[in-house]
Amino acid sequence: MDKIIIHGGHPLTGTVKISGSKNSALPILAATLLTKDPCVIQRVPDLSDVHYMLQILAHLGAEVERASGVVTVKAEEVKSVAPYEIVRKMRASICVLGPLLGREKEATVSLPGGCVIGDRPIDLHLRGFEALGAAVRVHGGNVKVLAPSLHGATISLKGKFGTTVLGTDNVMMAAVLADGTTIIEDAAREPEVVDLANFLNKMGAQITGAGSSQIVIEGVKELHGAEHEVIPDRIEAGTFLIAGAIAGGKVTINRVRFDHLAALTDALLACGFYVGGANGVLTIHANGSLKSLHLKTQPYPGFPTDMQAQMCALLATAPGESSVTESIFPQRFMHISELKRMGAAIELDGATAKIRGVDSLSGAPVMASDLRASAALVLAGLLAEGKTEINRVYHIDRGYEMLDDKLGELGAHIERVKV
Repeated sequence: MDKIIIHGGHPLTGTVKISGSKNSALPILAATLLTKDPCVIQRVPDLSDVHYMLQILAHLGAEVERASGVVTVKAEEVKSVAPYEIVRKMRASICVLGPLLGREKEATVSLPGGCVIGDRPIDLHLRGFEALGAAVRVHGGNVKVLAPSLHGATISLKGKFGTTVLGTDNVMMAAVLADGTTIIEDAAREPEVVDLANFLNKMGAQITGAGSSQIVIEGVKELHGAEHEVIPDRIEAGTFLIAGAIAGGKVTINRVRFDHLAALTDALLACGFYVGGANGVLTIHANGSLKSLHLKTQPYPGFPTDMQAQMCALLATAPGESSVTESIFPQRFMHISELKRMGAAIELDGATAKIRGVDSLSGAPVMASDLRASAALVLAGLLAEGKTEINRVYHIDRGYEMLDDKLGELGAHIERVKV
């Protein structure tokens, strides 16, 4: 097991390239199961979650080749069972359920693992499958779905805490091969859903409305192979923007989509930073003093829950009182206790973190609890005085491609060591 050691207080300057989106790549790779033809996916990030997904595809019978960020999948014949031992490490493995149901009209997938950030049920996925005509049974930790045929339906995917991204992906993938028209109401609007829909359309699907709250899917008889380039990872881009804010210097990020980052850049501008650029390039640097902020996570296009922990790290040294309210995963605050070990003054009030800015943070041994919490601790370590040791960094490798190397190239004093 590795840990990351950071000696804080060194400004970041320079340019970093953003990798392909993890949250796009995983469902897009799963969607290759919908056809017997080869599919070529470009800009696939080198992440442990991607490795797990490729292992799942291979277990299900697909031929998988990977070289320099390009993955080729040919699923000429597939099995419809994904047992616990191959899905337990990653929550997104549940997204093979939709394509297996669409193609084979049956699937058995063990309930997956993943980050510990509170209850993330799949009831909305199953509701969608039932509306398409599938019988659903959950027993012994497995989900079994079976349908002699799938038919179009109108389905609402609104849950207790808003929309579901993976649920929208899953139902969309099942519906592309259903008879008739499927209308997904209260669909997730995230760019990653749009990216998946664009890939499915390249395969011959007929999907309109992706990016809005209503997606319309006209079922087709079969899909064919396609090539596709994964969109840039907006969460990685956002994390490097905050790295530039917390320890810049002047940091430029390449290969980004401005429209995907609007909620974050608005928040950073409100905090007193300059953020600007053109043609897929964004630069951030200090523009006066850091200011406090009150924000609330929301489904896209609101402020993303996957940037909440990183924003807490930034606001920990903002003068005055700030607050961050988590409306999507109310229990997603396990990073708070670790930030407090570094000197942050943060108190939880229900689903709101109340932050009183301190003059500085100090390095300390801390424990990563989930993917984005890990990133927040790295960011705090960049600013903290002294040495910060971050343990259980395998979480970071799930969602950030060479984060420590990229930060090192910007000037961070950071190293990865074997424990």
